Amino acid sequence: MELQSVNQCTEQWEDLQKDYKALETLNKEYTEKLEELYSLQTKCAQGIAHQRYRIGVIKRSLKKLNITEDEDKEASQRIHRGAARRDANLAEMEHSLPKTNGMYLKIILGNVNVSILNKEDKFKYKDEYEKFKLILSVIGFLLSVSNLCTNIRVLELSFLFLLVWYYCTLTIRESILKVNGSKIKGWWRLHHFISTAASAVLLIWPLSPSWYEFRPQFMIFNVYISIVQYLQFRYQQGALYRLKALGERHNMDITIEGFHSWMWRGLGFLLPFLYAGYLFQLYLAVSLFRLASSHDAHWQVPVLGVLFFVLFLGNIITTSMVIPQKIKENRARR
Repeated sequence: MELQSVNQCTEQWEDLQKDYKALETLNKEYTEKLEELYSLQTKCAQGIAHQRYRIGVIKRSLKKLNITEDEDKEASQRIHRGAARRDANLAEMEHSLPKTNGMYLKIILGNVNVSILNKEDKFKYKDEYEKFKLILSVIGFLLSVSNLCTNIRVLELSFLFLLVWYYCTLTIRESILKVNGSKIKGWWRLHHFISTAASAVLLIWPLSPSWYEFRPQFMIFNVYISIVQYLQFRYQQGALYRLKALGERHNMDITIEGFHSWMWRGLGFLLPFLYAGYLFQLYLAVSLFRLASSHDAHWQVPVLGVLFFVLFLGNIITTSMVIPQKIKENRARR
């Protein structure tokens, strides 16, 4: 609304001056609280480090002692149980404190603080991470189908560049998840670094008979993987929201880490699709090794064969190890 006279402007300015003084007071209070928050964060971090140090001293001392009396043995077991609970409680406290970036994030982002302190914001970030993967899976599915139906080099390169960007972005997002307390397995992070390298090698693979022979297999593989990622998204979203509702796990956990018995029905449905995808990776590796023996094969062919075989081996071993471990932990909680 426009003012009609100088007097009205003067009145509005004087009124605005009062608002500004109130804003100054509020900003000063906010700054003081912020300084107080930083001080409390430092004290909490020091307190956690002190607790861990003293727990370590007690554990080492108990190991060195020659305990023979039943009463002493019972006291020792009680301390060990209490120490295990205390470690879990200290880890939970750390989730509310800012953490320093790992080496990879320091290289990419510098010392920018990526810690998310609010629990609801942590859940939103994890939720956005899952939705990001879904959206890119849908785009990848459409591009893969288009490349199966056509033979346009620009479309091929667009898809391969998308893969490089997608996996590179995932490595950054997952590093932020890790900083904020996610217990994502190291292999799944390494998997995306290897996938980034494989996508980059595919992007610079020149046109040749070996490429045209491998191309249809690779596009079919991506169509299949996009479908599996959609199924995985549905499973993970349902599990993530239910874990949040139960309040039993940290909001940054990937659902394979927060395994519960009620998840088995969905996971049991998903596992055959995952293992079929891993076997498809093995098939691509074998196909690439076969192509590498032909006279026109470029260096990209054997390198990709090795990368796909490593992905197959890492995926099938890690998944086969994680599931029984989580079932065992779930039974132990009952």
